[in-house]
Amino acid sequence: MRIALLALTAALAGAPVRAQAQAPPPSPPPEQPMPPVDATPAEPDAATPEKKPATAGASPDGFVIQSDGGDYRLQLRAYAQFDGRFYPGDDEGSATNTFLLRRVRPILQGTVAQHFEFAVAPDFGGGTTVLQDAYLDARYSPKARVRVGKFKPPIGLERLQSATNIAFVERAFPTSLVPNRDVGVQLHGELGGGVVAYAIAVFEGAPDGGSVDLDTNDGKDLAGRVFLSPFKKGTSPLKDLGFGIGGSVGDQSGAPPSYRSGGQLTIVSYATGAAADGRRTRIVPQLSLYSGPLGLMAEYARASALVTPSGGPRTEVVTQAWQATATWTLSGEPASFTGVRPANPFDPSQGHWGALELAARVNHFEIGDDAITTGLIDPTRSVEEAFAWAVGVNWYLNRNVKQVVSFERTTFERGAAAGADRPGENALFFRTQLSF
Repeated sequence: MRIALLALTAALAGAPVRAQAQAPPPSPPPEQPMPPVDATPAEPDAATPEKKPATAGASPDGFVIQSDGGDYRLQLRAYAQFDGRFYPGDDEGSATNTFLLRRVRPILQGTVAQHFEFAVAPDFGGGTTVLQDAYLDARYSPKARVRVGKFKPPIGLERLQSATNIAFVERAFPTSLVPNRDVGVQLHGELGGGVVAYAIAVFEGAPDGGSVDLDTNDGKDLAGRVFLSPFKKGTSPLKDLGFGIGGSVGDQSGAPPSYRSGGQLTIVSYATGAAADGRRTRIVPQLSLYSGPLGLMAEYARASALVTPSGGPRTEVVTQAWQATATWTLSGEPASFTGVRPANPFDPSQGHWGALELAARVNHFEIGDDAITTGLIDPTRSVEEAFAWAVGVNWYLNRNVKQVVSFERTTFERGAAAGADRPGENALFFRTQLSF
């Protein structure tokens, strides 16, 4: 008996102890790399955070590898958008019905040495390769962060919203008056736990709706934005009400921009030989409200630029646009700037069908008369005004798969032979989106 007890004791002492695997910590929602300055997360807890163990795992937000303590973190995300574009009633054949890969973007982002975050996001959509984002963020306090590299300038509200979360397949007219991506240095942060978000930056000076990787002149743009969420800390239905203003100013030269309709057809192009030649300013007041299933977004954009026609006098051209968008989640999930998260992801066997959202929008574009009278644009080829209304349905099957259907009707002033009005445009778009 004594020998048996000794053998049992030795066996127990040598038995291995298996530790339960720990799930990886939650990661940020699938937005653009590093939330824009209008994002307003809750004020961090003042208590010392618990040390996080080293992990490697996957979730609806991507694939994550994290060091012991979380000072080093690598996250792989991506999204792809497969679109169908159709133009009913296009008797003149001005548009082509087509399928395309609108965006295909792998996103590598993470943290190094605790206080530094980075993001790199190329895009392979449309059969071309473009580096959309590549920046480093130095963060010691949420009140002040410094970002360097290529990223979205802090000007337009809908531009700062991730392409995975916009209400329609294509953005509204005001977004075409602000830059897409630019290279520069930015100071940004949040005060009062997100009540005030601010950003101020110096950029190379991308044109309206465009991006730059390398400057072609010495001019630079000073850009900034202030966004207020006065009820952020309360429990009011206006908790997610925000409003602010963004803008930029700088001296620029080079080719002036062209502008597109919601159906992505060119509606304004400058005459051959025209060139930007001096001061350019933008101002963009903006507002958003998310309360229960209701979402609202509105903004106005005004861009003025000095442009010189070939062999003519320098002229100030003023371009204006506005938009108002409303969404309503039929399935009851709360609306938000970062999209809808289905309470019951698609699973027919359980009677779950995801989340359904309706969307409606009106938007308007106008370029000043001076552009026509000075010959900068040809009224038989370019429009002077455009007005569009749109409706859409967004089906969120789960956090990673989204189906979008939208229809937009646009009418124009001028843009046809003899100064007549260009025929109206009907654009029916479909999108299947995968994001993680």
